[in-house]
Amino acid sequence: MKKLISIFLGLLLNQWSWGQALVLKPEFPTADGEVTLTFDLTQAKDSRKAALMNQASGLYIWAWGGSDVSNRTSEFGPAGQSSFSQAYAPGLLTWVSDNVWTIKITPSKYLSVPAGKTLRWMGVLVKNANGSGQTEDFLFNFYASNQLFVRFSTPTEKTLFVDANASLRVRASASTSSQLTLTLDGVTVASVKDTAISTSISVGNTPNQRRTVKVTASANNQEVTDEFSFTVSPTPKVAALPAGLKNGINYTSATSATLVLFAPNKKFIYVTGDFNNWETRTDYLMNKTPDGQTYWLEIKDLTPQKEYAFQYLVDGVTPINDPYSEKILDAANDKFIPATNYPNLMAFPAKALGNSASVLQTAQVPYVWKTTNFKRPANEDLVIYELLVRDFVDSRWYKTVGDSLNYLKKLGVNAIELMPVMEFSGNDSWGYNPIFHAAPDKAYGTPDDLKAFIDKCHANGIAVILDMVLNQADYEFPYVKMYWDGNRPSADNPMFNIQATHPFSVFFDFNHESAATKSYVERVNEFWLKEYRFDGYRFDLSKGFTQVNSGNDVAFWGRYDASRIAIWKRIYDQIRKTDPTAYVILEHFADDNEEAELTNYGMMVWDNQNGAVREAVKTGKGNFNRLSWKNHAGFQKAAAIGYMESHDEERIIYDAITNGSAEVKSVATAIERVKAAAALFFLTPGPKLIWQFGELGYDVSIDQNGRTGAKPIRWEYLRDNKRLQLYNVFSELIRFKTTQAVTKTTDFSLQTTETVKQLILNTPTMKVQVMANFGLTDQVVALPVGRWFDFFSGDEITVTSSLPQYAFRAGQFHVLTSEKVAVTSQNTVSWKIQTITSVEPSSKETALQLSPNPTQDWLNVAWESAYRGEVRIEIMDMTGRALRYFLPQKTTNQMQQRISVKEVPAGTYFLKIGEGTTTQTQRWIKQ
Repeated sequence: MKKLISIFLGLLLNQWSWGQALVLKPEFPTADGEVTLTFDLTQAKDSRKAALMNQASGLYIWAWGGSDVSNRTSEFGPAGQSSFSQAYAPGLLTWVSDNVWTIKITPSKYLSVPAGKTLRWMGVLVKNANGSGQTEDFLFNFYASNQLFVRFSTPTEKTLFVDANASLRVRASASTSSQLTLTLDGVTVASVKDTAISTSISVGNTPNQRRTVKVTASANNQEVTDEFSFTVSPTPKVAALPAGLKNGINYTSATSATLVLFAPNKKFIYVTGDFNNWETRTDYLMNKTPDGQTYWLEIKDLTPQKEYAFQYLVDGVTPINDPYSEKILDAANDKFIPATNYPNLMAFPAKALGNSASVLQTAQVPYVWKTTNFKRPANEDLVIYELLVRDFVDSRWYKTVGDSLNYLKKLGVNAIELMPVMEFSGNDSWGYNPIFHAAPDKAYGTPDDLKAFIDKCHANGIAVILDMVLNQADYEFPYVKMYWDGNRPSADNPMFNIQATHPFSVFFDFNHESAATKSYVERVNEFWLKEYRFDGYRFDLSKGFTQVNSGNDVAFWGRYDASRIAIWKRIYDQIRKTDPTAYVILEHFADDNEEAELTNYGMMVWDNQNGAVREAVKTGKGNFNRLSWKNHAGFQKAAAIGYMESHDEERIIYDAITNGSAEVKSVATAIERVKAAAALFFLTPGPKLIWQFGELGYDVSIDQNGRTGAKPIRWEYLRDNKRLQLYNVFSELIRFKTTQAVTKTTDFSLQTTETVKQLILNTPTMKVQVMANFGLTDQVVALPVGRWFDFFSGDEITVTSSLPQYAFRAGQFHVLTSEKVAVTSQNTVSWKIQTITSVEPSSKETALQLSPNPTQDWLNVAWESAYRGEVRIEIMDMTGRALRYFLPQKTTNQMQQRISVKEVPAGTYFLKIGEGTTTQTQRWIKQ
């Protein structure tokens, strides 16, 4: 669960600290008394609340609690509340009005607190039934019914800044009628006997003056107090930014760093951190540039190589981190990172505000790269392995992935595409919820671990591509959090749209025509290429880089957009200045004329063939002709990265065994059909992508544990011979693709509209013919005339006739080459090419007749000949194997025989008549 995004961590003790996202009644709840919780979802901060908005029913609370307020360790939970992805009926909320919901509970009973235990605090969040949407966490304390309590409800903050000469409204409440007294710096300003007291206080006009407001409640021989302090807003010094500095952390010496923050329309900003005891001191008030756009401050007397946590406090209200931070501390989630993955991780500072903090460190020891001569594969030669660290190795650690490179190298891939690794919300994620684009998330290891992994990949001839998410950011990103308007980015936000311009937005949408976003994108792209030596990017949701508003019209969104093309050409050119050969891959899915312009400019695009391949495997009907880049209108080169599976798509094997035709529902049969698909897939010219474990026939649904939830890691598949054969088939095909020039030819054709699908490759030195029967019944096919070598078996075949005469069973495929190409893995494919010999009758009087054909139950066989004696009637499958035979006596010229075929499975067969040395064969179909 994502922890509460709060202005001040200390305010978690106060149930009024969420901008009224949650209101409790009574104000001073007891654990054993009835409490009403009312949620206003429009005030919630977590972007995952989007799935909860504007619902009429089906929202629930998820609850927990404990006995120790100091550490908030969960001890109690409702009986039966066990799965976050399922509805828990007792937690069902009642609709009050649009996006306002309520529930009434007795906390100690609801949380099933055992006898002898005391419930002192409780946490709740709002979720939908399957857990795909949720709010942040809300925490509140319980009070003893016989004690006196007092608390400020206005303002909610314990410390705040107030403009000079302003009037500050103050309100405090007591748990019972009391003598209430308000003081300002020890001087009484109001007093009343009641349950509440309120007044307005004049704050004064002395900049940086810190003042304390205190309330005292006296009743029944008890006296309690609460207090907060405010500071009169300061006036920053105006000073030009020193030359050579850029936004972010600038290390100016081994003992100093200058912090630069672009923050237009902000009044003042403090730097607080380990170096100043997290205090808003005057000497840590940032300078403001003359144009009022940027703030900067030099931090001196730092200890070389020591890590310091810090934040910016904007306008005295909003704590943010440096947008260009390369390391982020997370109060809620760092404690769950294993020490093996990230040793000596510094603790989150107790005095820091909110949920995260930046880290700076002077005199860092640079990583020493070992591989400096790596040569990237050409675009058209790429075989990319898409990999999510979380779901690839149990340790979730770069080092373990690096230790597995022999597996990937043997498979033959020449590039790894890491799903997003920049700092994202929480530790358990696909990574498409980024909050700091220049900080590698610590969940997978240290920065040097990531660099060592890339270094090792390069040493093994494997490029590393980063899945880059620059279409959106989550709430903790400083330019979302700093410019916020209740439940969305504010109108003066320099980087983000108030509302996304397209229908596929999940978090908050960058405006890629704003100057600030352009600068940020250029810096981020340059950073990963230089600092980590990534070989390029796959850009997520690249079609969203537009200011043309398509609303909810997905078709309109995909149409030719000249402004979007201009944005991408600009980004591409910037990347090329940093690294002339870096890969630029777009998850675009726009109309061909737009993609053609982008690919002809030098970019590549994702080409999703998952649905068509799944249909082919399930039923034989799938048409994946667009796997050929020549079937993308306007494309001038092989720039469409085809894939059968990706992280966004359902698994082929799972779909086949769950939803396929009866003939393909076994894993073994589905695997054989995936082999056939792989032959056409890999050998069609152009770059390719594999989603992790597709080479082993991974058959866990994308929706298990929620679409983006962690999936089981099944390395035990390697002990399954059928799955290992599939891996070896992938490996052999990848090796063929990456070593044989014929796979780069432009003289090729792909035909997948029929159940028998084929690929033809031609060069002056080699020809390749891939034939695959995706039908659910056996087929007789024609092969091209000539001498061929069956790639997987090594058999030589000479074809002399263009007539259909070769039996292909359902799922059977062959890769035929005009020149022999050796394989290194044996017995990966069991298919053999079988010739069906058809001896035509010598005259009309011996013609064989079968009726009805097709048939369901009986087959009538009739022919005429001068032969007398025993006749052999055989029913054969498409490979020529005899399934049954009969030996009737023929005593006349005309012969008729009625044969029951009720027990024969549906499919295509041959009936063969043998009379002495003469045979005749005819095909028939069992329905």
